[in-house]
Amino acid sequence: MTAIGVLRPARMWPGDVLKVGAVGLRTRPMRAFLSALGIAIGIAAMVSVVGISSSSRADLDRTLSALGTNLLTVAPGNTLTGGEAQLPTESEAMVGRIAPVRTVSAIGLIESAKVYRNSRIDEAETGGIATYATRTGLRAAVGAELRDGTWLNEATGRYPATVLGANAARRLGIGHAGPEVQVLIGGQLFTVIGILEPAALAADLDNAALVGWQAARSELGFDGHPTTIYTRSDDASVEAVRSVLGSTANPEAPNEVEVSRPSEALTAKKATEEALTGMLLGLGAVALLVGGVGVANTMVISVLERRAEIGLRRSLGATRGQIRTQFLAESLLLSAMGGAGGALMGGLVTFGYAVSQGWPTVIPLWAVAGGVGATLVIGALAGLYPAVRASRLSPTEALAAQ
Repeated sequence: MTAIGVLRPARMWPGDVLKVGAVGLRTRPMRAFLSALGIAIGIAAMVSVVGISSSSRADLDRTLSALGTNLLTVAPGNTLTGGEAQLPTESEAMVGRIAPVRTVSAIGLIESAKVYRNSRIDEAETGGIATYATRTGLRAAVGAELRDGTWLNEATGRYPATVLGANAARRLGIGHAGPEVQVLIGGQLFTVIGILEPAALAADLDNAALVGWQAARSELGFDGHPTTIYTRSDDASVEAVRSVLGSTANPEAPNEVEVSRPSEALTAKKATEEALTGMLLGLGAVALLVGGVGVANTMVISVLERRAEIGLRRSLGATRGQIRTQFLAESLLLSAMGGAGGALMGGLVTFGYAVSQGWPTVIPLWAVAGGVGATLVIGALAGLYPAVRASRLSPTEALAAQ
Protein backbone atom coordinates (compact mmCIF):
# COMPACT_ATOMS: atom_id res chain seq x y z
CA MET A 1 0.00 0.00 0.00
CA THR A 2 1.56 3.24 -1.14
CA ALA A 3 1.22 6.53 0.67
CA ILE A 4 -0.47 9.22 -1.27
CA GLY A 5 1.44 12.51 -1.00
CA VAL A 6 -0.39 15.55 0.29
CA LEU A 7 -0.61 18.31 -2.29
CA ARG A 8 0.62 21.63 -1.00
CA PRO A 9 -0.03 24.99 -2.68
CA ALA A 10 2.96 26.73 -4.21
CA ARG A 11 4.62 29.13 -1.84
CA MET A 12 4.53 32.85 -2.69
CA TRP A 13 7.83 34.55 -2.15
CA PRO A 14 8.01 38.30 -1.41
CA GLY A 15 8.86 39.03 -5.05
CA ASP A 16 5.79 37.10 -6.17
CA VAL A 17 3.61 39.00 -3.70
CA LEU A 18 4.83 42.32 -5.11
CA LYS A 19 4.20 41.20 -8.68
CA VAL A 20 0.63 40.03 -8.14
CA GLY A 21 -0.08 43.00 -5.87
CA ALA A 22 0.99 45.41 -8.61
CA VAL A 23 -1.30 43.86 -11.24
CA GLY A 24 -4.28 46.04 -10.27
CA LEU A 25 -2.12 49.17 -10.19
CA ARG A 26 -0.70 48.51 -13.66
CA THR A 27 -4.03 47.73 -15.27
CA ARG A 28 -5.85 50.73 -13.73
CA PRO A 29 -3.16 53.44 -13.50
CA MET A 30 -5.44 56.50 -13.39
CA ARG A 31 -7.59 55.09 -10.59
CA ALA A 32 -4.47 54.09 -8.69
CA PHE A 33 -2.97 57.56 -9.17
CA LEU A 34 -6.05 59.37 -7.89
CA SER A 35 -6.32 57.08 -4.85
CA ALA A 36 -2.62 57.53 -4.06
CA LEU A 37 -3.03 61.28 -4.51
CA GLY A 38 -5.60 61.39 -1.72
CA ILE A 39 -3.11 59.74 0.62
CA ALA A 40 -0.27 61.98 -0.66
CA ILE A 41 -2.19 65.19 0.09
CA GLY A 42 -2.75 64.15 3.70
CA ILE A 43 0.90 63.16 4.22
CA ALA A 44 2.17 66.30 2.45
CA ALA A 45 -0.01 68.44 4.72
CA MET A 46 1.30 66.73 7.86
CA VAL A 47 4.97 66.80 6.84
CA SER A 48 4.88 70.40 5.62
CA VAL A 49 3.07 71.63 8.75
CA VAL A 50 5.57 69.94 11.04
CA GLY A 51 8.50 71.01 8.84
CA ILE A 52 7.48 74.66 8.57
CA SER A 53 6.76 74.84 12.30
CA SER A 54 10.12 73.23 13.11
CA SER A 55 11.93 75.57 10.71
CA SER A 56 10.23 78.57 12.33
CA ARG A 57 11.23 77.39 15.81
CA ALA A 58 14.80 76.78 14.61
CA ASP A 59 14.95 80.36 13.32
CA LEU A 60 13.54 81.64 16.63
CA ASP A 61 16.10 79.65 18.61
CA ARG A 62 18.84 80.95 16.33
CA THR A 63 17.69 84.52 16.93
CA LEU A 64 17.62 84.02 20.69
CA SER A 65 21.06 82.44 20.63
CA ALA A 66 22.44 85.36 18.64
CA LEU A 67 20.80 88.11 20.69
CA GLY A 68 20.95 86.40 24.07
CA THR A 69 18.30 85.77 26.68
CA ASN A 70 19.79 88.07 29.30
CA LEU A 71 17.87 91.16 28.19
CA LEU A 72 15.43 92.43 30.83
CA THR A 73 12.99 95.31 30.41
CA VAL A 74 11.52 97.67 33.00
CA ALA A 75 8.33 99.61 32.27
CA PRO A 76 5.77 101.55 34.34
CA GLY A 77 2.69 99.60 35.40
CA ASN A 78 -0.49 100.91 36.99
CA THR A 79 -1.05 102.76 40.23
CA LEU A 80 -3.26 101.46 43.03
CA THR A 81 -6.09 103.62 41.74
CA GLY A 82 -5.82 102.16 38.26
CA GLY A 83 -4.00 105.09 36.68
CA GLU A 84 -0.86 104.89 34.60
CA ALA A 85 2.30 104.91 36.70
CA GLN A 86 5.52 106.74 35.85
CA LEU A 87 9.16 105.80 36.31
CA PRO A 88 11.36 108.38 38.10
CA THR A 89 13.73 110.35 35.89
CA GLU A 90 16.69 108.86 37.77
CA SER A 91 15.52 105.24 37.48
CA GLU A 92 17.88 104.44 34.61
CA ALA A 93 20.90 105.58 36.61
CA MET A 94 19.77 103.61 39.67
CA VAL A 95 19.33 100.43 37.64
CA GLY A 96 22.81 100.92 36.21
CA ARG A 97 24.25 100.70 39.74
CA ILE A 98 23.11 97.05 40.17
CA ALA A 99 26.39 95.13 40.25
CA PRO A 100 25.74 92.36 37.67
CA VAL A 101 24.17 94.75 35.14
CA ARG A 102 26.58 95.22 32.24
CA THR A 103 24.50 97.46 29.97
CA VAL A 104 21.57 99.76 30.61
CA SER A 105 19.70 102.03 28.23
CA ALA A 106 16.27 103.63 27.97
CA ILE A 107 13.64 105.17 25.76
CA GLY A 108 10.95 107.69 26.67
CA LEU A 109 7.67 108.06 24.81
CA ILE A 110 6.82 111.60 23.66
CA GLU A 111 3.07 111.36 23.10
CA SER A 112 2.65 114.90 21.81
CA ALA A 113 5.26 114.50 19.04
CA LYS A 114 3.44 113.08 16.01
CA VAL A 115 5.41 111.96 12.98
CA TYR A 116 4.54 112.93 9.39
CA ARG A 117 6.36 112.70 6.07
CA ASN A 118 5.82 116.43 5.50
CA SER A 119 3.56 119.32 6.48
CA ARG A 120 1.02 118.52 3.76
CA ILE A 121 -0.08 115.27 5.43
CA ASP A 122 -3.42 115.34 7.26
CA GLU A 123 -2.97 115.40 11.05
CA ALA A 124 -5.11 112.28 11.46
CA GLU A 125 -2.76 110.26 9.23
CA THR A 126 -0.12 109.46 11.85
CA GLY A 127 0.49 105.92 10.60
CA GLY A 128 0.77 104.66 14.17
CA ILE A 129 4.36 105.91 14.45
CA ALA A 130 5.53 106.82 17.95
CA THR A 131 8.34 109.17 18.92
CA TYR A 132 10.85 108.08 21.54
CA ALA A 133 13.65 109.94 23.28
CA THR A 134 16.56 107.54 23.01
CA ARG A 135 19.85 106.94 24.79
CA THR A 136 22.86 106.39 22.55
CA GLY A 137 23.51 102.95 24.05
CA LEU A 138 20.09 101.58 23.06
CA ARG A 139 21.17 99.82 19.89
CA ALA A 140 23.83 97.79 21.68
CA ALA A 141 21.44 96.96 24.53
CA VAL A 142 18.69 95.49 22.33
CA GLY A 143 20.89 94.08 19.59
CA ALA A 144 19.31 96.17 16.82
CA GLU A 145 21.03 96.38 13.44
CA LEU A 146 21.14 99.30 11.01
CA ARG A 147 19.76 98.83 7.52
CA ASP A 148 21.08 102.16 6.31
CA GLY A 149 22.84 105.25 7.65
CA THR A 150 24.30 105.72 11.13
CA TRP A 151 23.15 105.53 14.75
CA LEU A 152 22.65 108.41 17.16
CA ASN A 153 25.77 109.55 19.01
CA GLU A 154 26.64 112.24 21.53
CA ALA A 155 26.87 114.85 18.77
CA THR A 156 23.79 114.03 16.65
CA GLY A 157 21.76 113.31 19.81
CA ARG A 158 21.77 117.02 20.60
CA TYR A 159 20.33 118.11 17.25
CA PRO A 160 17.14 117.43 15.22
CA ALA A 161 18.19 114.03 13.90
CA THR A 162 16.23 110.78 13.94
CA VAL A 163 16.65 107.07 13.31
CA LEU A 164 13.54 105.32 11.99
CA GLY A 165 12.36 101.82 12.80
CA ALA A 166 11.84 99.36 9.94
CA ASN A 167 8.05 99.68 9.80
CA ALA A 168 8.09 103.42 10.39
CA ALA A 169 10.42 103.98 7.43
CA ARG A 170 8.22 101.86 5.18
CA ARG A 171 5.04 103.69 6.21
CA LEU A 172 6.68 107.05 5.60
CA GLY A 173 7.94 105.89 2.20
CA ILE A 174 11.59 106.37 3.11
CA GLY A 175 14.03 103.87 1.62
CA HIS A 176 17.36 105.40 2.66
CA ALA A 177 18.88 107.83 5.12
CA GLY A 178 20.71 111.01 4.21
CA PRO A 179 21.09 114.73 4.95
CA GLU A 180 18.45 115.54 2.33
CA VAL A 181 15.84 113.17 3.87
CA GLN A 182 13.68 114.83 6.51
CA VAL A 183 10.47 114.08 8.38
CA LEU A 184 8.20 116.25 10.50
CA ILE A 185 8.26 115.36 14.23
CA GLY A 186 6.26 117.47 16.64
CA GLY A 187 5.96 120.18 14.03
CA GLN A 188 9.73 120.39 13.45
CA LEU A 189 11.89 118.98 10.69
CA PHE A 190 14.26 116.16 11.71
CA THR A 191 16.92 114.72 9.43
CA VAL A 192 16.78 110.95 8.96
CA ILE A 193 20.30 109.73 9.68
CA GLY A 194 19.53 106.00 9.94
CA ILE A 195 17.01 103.20 9.38
CA LEU A 196 16.89 100.08 11.55
CA GLU A 197 16.35 96.46 10.63
CA PRO A 198 13.40 94.80 12.44
CA ALA A 199 14.30 94.50 16.14
CA ALA A 200 13.40 90.98 17.30
CA LEU A 201 13.67 91.71 21.03
CA ALA A 202 12.30 95.27 20.99
CA ALA A 203 9.32 95.27 18.64
CA ASP A 204 8.24 98.78 19.78
CA LEU A 205 11.23 100.22 17.93
CA ASP A 206 9.97 98.98 14.57
CA ASN A 207 7.14 101.54 14.59
CA ALA A 208 9.11 104.41 16.05
CA ALA A 209 11.06 107.54 15.25
CA LEU A 210 14.02 107.67 17.64
CA VAL A 211 15.57 111.01 18.60
CA GLY A 212 18.41 111.88 20.95
CA TRP A 213 17.62 112.37 24.63
CA GLN A 214 18.90 115.96 24.70
CA ALA A 215 17.19 116.89 21.42
CA ALA A 216 13.93 115.46 22.75
CA ARG A 217 14.17 117.76 25.79
CA SER A 218 15.14 120.90 23.91
CA GLU A 219 13.12 120.47 20.70
CA LEU A 220 10.07 118.41 21.72
CA GLY A 221 9.50 119.23 25.40
CA PHE A 222 10.31 115.72 26.68
CA ASP A 223 9.88 115.48 30.48
CA GLY A 224 12.77 113.06 31.03
CA HIS A 225 10.72 110.10 32.39
CA PRO A 226 11.75 106.83 30.71
CA THR A 227 8.96 104.51 29.57
CA THR A 228 11.15 101.44 28.97
CA ILE A 229 14.54 100.59 30.45
CA TYR A 230 16.61 97.81 28.84
CA THR A 231 19.29 96.00 30.81
CA ARG A 232 21.85 93.31 30.03
CA SER A 233 23.40 91.32 32.84
CA ASP A 234 25.49 88.21 33.34
CA ASP A 235 23.60 85.09 32.30
CA ALA A 236 24.02 83.51 35.71
CA SER A 237 22.65 86.64 37.43
CA VAL A 238 19.57 87.29 35.27
CA GLU A 239 17.04 86.02 37.82
CA ALA A 240 18.76 87.79 40.71
CA VAL A 241 18.78 91.07 38.80
CA ARG A 242 15.17 90.60 37.81
CA SER A 243 14.11 90.18 41.41
CA VAL A 244 15.49 93.61 42.41
CA LEU A 245 14.75 95.64 39.29
CA GLY A 246 11.32 96.81 40.42
CA SER A 247 12.45 98.10 43.80
CA THR A 248 15.56 99.66 42.28
CA ALA A 249 13.83 101.46 39.42
CA ASN A 250 11.13 102.91 41.68
CA PRO A 251 11.98 102.46 45.38
CA GLU A 252 8.90 104.38 46.54
CA ALA A 253 6.43 102.25 44.57
CA PRO A 254 7.99 98.98 43.36
CA ASN A 255 4.51 97.54 42.81
CA GLU A 256 4.00 100.07 40.03
CA VAL A 257 6.86 98.62 37.96
CA GLU A 258 6.58 95.84 35.38
CA VAL A 259 9.66 93.72 34.77
CA SER A 260 9.72 91.30 31.86
CA ARG A 261 12.08 89.40 29.63
CA PRO A 262 11.56 89.71 25.85
CA SER A 263 12.41 86.03 25.41
CA GLU A 264 9.26 85.20 27.40
CA ALA A 265 7.16 86.95 24.78
CA LEU A 266 8.94 84.94 22.13
CA THR A 267 8.29 81.76 24.10
CA ALA A 268 4.60 82.65 24.22
CA LYS A 269 4.69 83.16 20.47
CA LYS A 270 6.33 79.77 20.14
CA ALA A 271 3.56 78.18 22.23
CA THR A 272 0.95 79.85 20.01
CA GLU A 273 2.64 78.44 16.93
CA GLU A 274 2.65 74.98 18.51
CA ALA A 275 -1.11 75.24 19.16
CA LEU A 276 -1.63 76.26 15.53
CA THR A 277 0.57 73.37 14.44
CA GLY A 278 -1.64 70.97 16.41
CA MET A 279 -4.73 72.27 14.65
CA LEU A 280 -3.14 71.99 11.22
CA LEU A 281 -1.94 68.49 12.00
CA GLY A 282 -5.54 67.62 12.83
CA LEU A 283 -6.59 68.89 9.40
CA GLY A 284 -3.81 66.81 7.84
CA ALA A 285 -5.04 63.75 9.71
CA VAL A 286 -8.56 64.33 8.35
CA ALA A 287 -7.13 64.56 4.83
CA LEU A 288 -5.24 61.33 5.49
CA LEU A 289 -8.43 59.64 6.66
CA VAL A 290 -10.24 60.77 3.52
CA GLY A 291 -7.40 59.31 1.47
CA GLY A 292 -7.74 56.02 3.36
CA VAL A 293 -11.46 55.90 2.54
CA GLY A 294 -10.53 56.46 -1.11
CA VAL A 295 -8.12 53.52 -0.99
CA ALA A 296 -10.77 51.30 0.61
CA ASN A 297 -13.29 52.31 -2.05
CA THR A 298 -10.79 51.57 -4.81
CA MET A 299 -10.01 48.14 -3.39
CA VAL A 300 -13.69 47.16 -2.97
CA ILE A 301 -14.45 48.13 -6.58
CA SER A 302 -11.32 46.29 -7.69
CA VAL A 303 -12.59 43.10 -6.05
CA LEU A 304 -15.98 43.44 -7.77
CA GLU A 305 -14.42 44.06 -11.16
CA ARG A 306 -11.86 41.28 -10.90
CA ARG A 307 -14.02 38.41 -9.78
CA ALA A 308 -13.18 36.49 -12.96
CA GLU A 309 -9.48 36.85 -12.18
CA ILE A 310 -10.08 35.69 -8.61
CA GLY A 311 -12.13 32.69 -9.83
CA LEU A 312 -9.47 31.74 -12.35
CA ARG A 313 -6.70 31.92 -9.80
CA ARG A 314 -8.72 29.88 -7.29
CA SER A 315 -9.47 27.22 -9.94
CA LEU A 316 -5.76 27.02 -10.73
CA GLY A 317 -4.95 26.28 -7.08
CA ALA A 318 -4.53 29.65 -5.38
CA THR A 319 -5.57 29.46 -1.73
CA ARG A 320 -7.74 31.92 0.13
CA GLY A 321 -4.66 33.09 2.00
CA GLN A 322 -2.88 33.85 -1.27
CA ILE A 323 -5.87 35.84 -2.57
CA ARG A 324 -5.97 37.80 0.70
CA THR A 325 -2.24 38.45 0.43
CA GLN A 326 -2.59 39.66 -3.17
CA PHE A 327 -5.23 42.30 -2.45
CA LEU A 328 -3.67 43.32 0.85
CA ALA A 329 -0.34 43.79 -0.93
CA GLU A 330 -2.08 45.88 -3.59
CA SER A 331 -3.62 48.13 -0.93
CA LEU A 332 -0.25 48.50 0.85
CA LEU A 333 1.53 49.33 -2.42
CA LEU A 334 -1.10 51.93 -3.24
CA SER A 335 -0.75 53.54 0.20
CA ALA A 336 3.06 53.35 0.12
CA MET A 337 3.08 55.20 -3.21
CA GLY A 338 0.88 57.91 -1.73
CA GLY A 339 2.96 58.09 1.45
CA ALA A 340 6.29 58.40 -0.37
CA GLY A 341 4.90 60.98 -2.78
CA GLY A 342 3.32 62.94 0.07
CA ALA A 343 6.54 62.95 2.09
CA LEU A 344 8.43 64.26 -0.96
CA MET A 345 5.80 66.95 -1.62
CA GLY A 346 5.78 68.00 2.05
CA GLY A 347 9.58 68.23 2.08
CA LEU A 348 9.59 70.41 -1.05
CA VAL A 349 6.90 72.71 0.38
CA THR A 350 8.86 73.06 3.63
CA PHE A 351 12.10 73.76 1.78
CA GLY A 352 10.52 76.36 -0.50
CA TYR A 353 8.77 78.21 2.33
CA ALA A 354 11.81 78.14 4.63
CA VAL A 355 14.04 79.51 1.88
CA SER A 356 11.55 82.28 1.09
CA GLN A 357 11.52 83.31 4.78
CA GLY A 358 15.28 83.00 5.26
CA TRP A 359 14.86 80.19 7.80
CA PRO A 360 16.96 77.07 8.21
CA THR A 361 15.16 74.08 6.67
CA VAL A 362 14.25 71.53 9.34
CA ILE A 363 12.21 68.43 8.48
CA PRO A 364 12.03 66.10 11.49
CA LEU A 365 12.74 62.48 10.56
CA TRP A 366 9.96 61.32 12.88
CA ALA A 367 7.42 63.30 10.85
CA VAL A 368 8.46 61.64 7.59
CA ALA A 369 8.76 58.17 9.10
CA GLY A 370 5.51 58.61 11.04
CA GLY A 371 3.67 59.83 7.96
CA VAL A 372 4.78 56.93 5.78
CA GLY A 373 4.09 54.51 8.65
CA ALA A 374 0.60 55.95 9.05
CA THR A 375 -0.11 55.37 5.36
CA LEU A 376 0.90 51.72 5.67
CA VAL A 377 -1.40 51.27 8.65
CA ILE A 378 -4.24 52.98 6.80
CA GLY A 379 -3.48 50.90 3.71
CA ALA A 380 -3.61 47.69 5.73
CA LEU A 381 -6.90 48.67 7.37
CA ALA A 382 -8.39 49.90 4.10
CA GLY A 383 -7.40 46.75 2.24
CA LEU A 384 -8.31 44.24 4.92
CA TYR A 385 -12.05 44.02 4.21
CA PRO A 386 -11.70 43.86 0.39
CA ALA A 387 -8.96 41.24 0.75
CA VAL A 388 -11.08 39.06 3.04
CA ARG A 389 -14.07 39.51 0.74
CA ALA A 390 -12.03 38.46 -2.28
CA SER A 391 -10.68 35.38 -0.49
CA ARG A 392 -14.18 34.20 0.38
CA LEU A 393 -15.30 34.01 -3.24
CA SER A 394 -15.42 30.39 -4.41
CA PRO A 395 -14.08 29.63 -7.91
CA THR A 396 -17.51 28.68 -9.30
CA GLU A 397 -19.19 31.75 -7.75
CA ALA A 398 -16.55 34.10 -9.08
CA LEU A 399 -16.57 32.66 -12.61
CA ALA A 400 -20.36 32.43 -12.76
CA ALA A 401 -20.67 36.14 -11.90
CA GLN A 402 -19.07 37.07 -15.22
